[in-house]
Amino acid sequence: MDSSITGLVMSLEFMRKNKFKKKKLEKLIYMRNVNSTFNYKKWIKHIIEVELFYRRHKKRKEINIIRR
Repeated sequence: MDSSITGLVMSLEFMRKNKFKKKKLEKLIYMRNVNSTFNYKKWIKHIIEVELFYRRHKKRKEINIIRR
């Protein structure tokens, strides 16, 4: 199954509640709607960087922070 996901996202509320440290992006990223059109009312200004672990695998990922 292919979900066509293009990135990882986390809500601003979840980020604050779990005390992740955000990093400001140099350039805004506009979000896309389900139908692939741009959503110009919502954008991404911050990310967090995390290391994900699964069994013996480790991967560093950036997660986009979104507002509801």
